[in-house]
Formats: sequence, C-alpha cells, structure tokens
Amino acid sequence: MAWTKEQMAQRAAQELQDGFYVNLGIGLPTQVANYVGDKEVWLQSENGLLGIGPFPTEDEVNPDLINAGKQTVTTLPGSAIFGSHMSFAMIRGGKIDISILGAMQVDEKGDLASWMIPGKKVKGMGGAMDLVGGVPKVVVLMNHVVTHKDGTIEKKILKKCALPLTGAGVVDMIITDLGVFNVTDKGIKVTELAPGVTFEEAQSKTEATLIQ
Repeated sequence: MAWTKEQMAQRAAQELQDGFYVNLGIGLPTQVANYVGDKEVWLQSENGLLGIGPFPTEDEVNPDLINAGKQTVTTLPGSAIFGSHMSFAMIRGGKIDISILGAMQVDEKGDLASWMIPGKKVKGMGGAMDLVGGVPKVVVLMNHVVTHKDGTIEKKILKKCALPLTGAGVVDMIITDLGVFNVTDKGIKVTELAPGVTFEEAQSKTEATLIQ
C-alpha cells in the first residue's frame, strides 16, 4: 500500500533536525510544515519569511502572510519578514541546511528537472536553481509515477532526465509514495519502502536500475 501525500510529508519531516534552516518548495513539500512537531526548525520561504509555522486554521488566516506558493501561512515566535534579496542571500550563502522540493523528473545521477515542459507556457525557473545549487542537502518529494488521462503511466525516476535541467547532480534523496531512495555514486539505492510495497513493484515503476 503506497503512502498518502500526508504520509509522504510526515516521512520528509523525519529528515529535519533541531537547529535546521529549511526551505520548502511549492506544492506537496509545503505540507511538511504540518509535521515538524517539537523539533526546533526554522522554515524559510524565498519570498522573505523565516519562522513559518503550520498552515493556519480558518480563524488564523491572514491574507498578508503567504509563502512562495501564495498559500497563507502562520508564523512562529521569533519569526522574521524581510525582502527577497535577503532571502536569496541566505540561500546563496549556504545558510539553508536542507531544501525539500517537487520534481518532474530525477535521474540516477541526481540530475533534477523541475521547472518546465517544452511547448508549455511557464513563468520561469524561479528560485529553484539557487535552492539546489546553494543548499547542502536536496530532498525531492513527489509521486513515483504520473498517470495521464488516457491511462498511460509516466515514470519520473529515470536513467537520464529528458526535460531541461534545474540542476545537475544535485539531488541527495527522493521520497515518493512508494518509499525513500538515496542517490549514491553507484546509483539509486532503496532505503525504505512504504508498507506493502515490494522492491519489484518499485523497480517496475522506475526506469533507472534500483539498488537494494
């Protein structure tokens, strides 16, 4: 049985440690904020927030407090709000310990494609290039495959990315609905599988050759 999105976010939160400064990408990675628990972790958003808390309840919503994905957020005691120039100075200066972001494709060398599909309109790469280039550990949080409307299944962990890259050799760990996979010098190693998921199932949905 594959993990739900909430379980994927919970598993990603286990990678956080006390004192970490963490950037969460838009989409599914933002849910990690709900599962930090008692850890002393400082969540950062590239639009200029440090000290993001869990998503707000209906009574807590403040339309002036949003993350980079334009979702309303809460702030923790000691939080700070500043310009995006300072935010990117933190990222480029190596002050962020871990970045958790989504992806369209990842390959066995840790190459990441996360920002465009040729022929489709895009707003640009945004801060993703800085986040994967200036952060010591990059974790990708995504579904293992994409099922299209016509029923075809598209694998997302490949031998080589086919889409334009966000960064080359930047991904350290991949967390999907099927499990946890580490990018190593020898290839992609299976670290943990979701309950009920077999190695054979994970391999059948992965183009790259997995290592047990």
